[in-house]
Amino acid sequence: MREILEKALRKKGKVDYLEIRAEKRETTTIHFQGKNLEKLNCAQEWGGNIRALVKGGWSFITFNQFNDLEEKVEQAIKIANLITKEESKLAAIPPVVEIVKKELDEDFRQVSLKEKKEVIENYNHRILNYDQKIQSSSVVYADIFSTVYFVNSEGSYIEQEKPFLRVSFTAIAREGDNVQMASETLGTTKGFRIVRDILPRAEKATTRALALLKAQPVEGGEYTVIIDQTLGGVFIHEAFGHLSEADFLYEDDRMKSLMILGKRIGSPQLNVVDDGSLPDLIGSSKYDDEGVKTKKNYLIKDGILVGRLHSRETAEKMGEEPTGNARALDYNFKPMVRMTNTYIENGEVPFKDLLSGIKKGIYAKDCFGGNTTFEMFTFSSGEGFMIRDGKIAEPVRDVVLSGNLFSTLLNIEGIGDDLKIIEAAGGCGKGGQSPLPVSFGSPHLRIKKIIVGGGQ
Repeated sequence: MREILEKALRKKGKVDYLEIRAEKRETTTIHFQGKNLEKLNCAQEWGGNIRALVKGGWSFITFNQFNDLEEKVEQAIKIANLITKEESKLAAIPPVVEIVKKELDEDFRQVSLKEKKEVIENYNHRILNYDQKIQSSSVVYADIFSTVYFVNSEGSYIEQEKPFLRVSFTAIAREGDNVQMASETLGTTKGFRIVRDILPRAEKATTRALALLKAQPVEGGEYTVIIDQTLGGVFIHEAFGHLSEADFLYEDDRMKSLMILGKRIGSPQLNVVDDGSLPDLIGSSKYDDEGVKTKKNYLIKDGILVGRLHSRETAEKMGEEPTGNARALDYNFKPMVRMTNTYIENGEVPFKDLLSGIKKGIYAKDCFGGNTTFEMFTFSSGEGFMIRDGKIAEPVRDVVLSGNLFSTLLNIEGIGDDLKIIEAAGGCGKGGQSPLPVSFGSPHLRIKKIIVGGGQ
């Protein structure tokens, strides 16, 4: 493959920068909806893309055959020459030649489709038969093994294996007109072994759905809220992380003025990191899709905004260093600035001390959904409890948290000592590329003055 790609790369004309990314993908998808098998699919595919840069203008061409690759390269260069607009700007990086292999505890490519179906069907059966109040279910399994080949005109050749497996369980419970649902998900790069023993995850989704039938709607108002590691991770990813992606910032003068490096935007104990180099996490890789080595990037340090996430182009345009955050969902898409593994670092407060002194508050766990609009956010927790006199009390439902990102970060008054990294199955969406594997995480957080919307 290296010889094929490098030969095509040599057929270049007037161009400032040129790269080819090829990919081999092997995928399996299984989906049960209630008692019905909705999807059972295996596929293999080859494809790739070419990006050419001329005077600030990019061209992007995809392909599925390699016999006319040299002609495709020439076509990409011609197109880039037609859309030139300014000086080409790419942050300098050293050329890299490396092959990155991935060891699996049990290679899911060696597990038959029949066996995978039986394992997933058994979990679905256990959910449906757990309790007579369970009305339906949704169980989804997917695995992808990608081998990505990257070459560029600066002398890099990188070959990376990228396995990814995800499972999600959703249980739907009903009692009269009261219908509740709960979900549990997991993602992994380690292999199939974990899938053989995740019945507790399936049962957790089921018991949560049943518990929500008994929970009363929360009374709306302003509360001191403790959020768990999952909700804290989703919050920092969605509400803050996307604002740190420099392609967004570079094009929005208003948000650029709010996200000024050196500005205090959080409480002094708050540290936020994006790190694509962490081993074995679903958001990790040794190199991003531009051949930049991934690393630990502080975004907030001691409450001060100290960094943002970059591609080579945004780094050069903003006079900063590339961070290894140019990522593409697959060969059909061009790289854009994306998070990898984004989390709040550990604090020092035990969970029981976070509860201390709260006369009437809310403990919000997991995340059922949400949305963000610039610095404003709304998130629904998957599970909620009242806090009364410093102790967790009765369950509540329909807990919807909303507010302004910047005031909320400043209102964090306690950070737990129990960081947990969540490898979510759902992934991240941006610019039509979804679901991109990412991890997120947080310790428990205590935040004052959170607006909570109650159910009816």
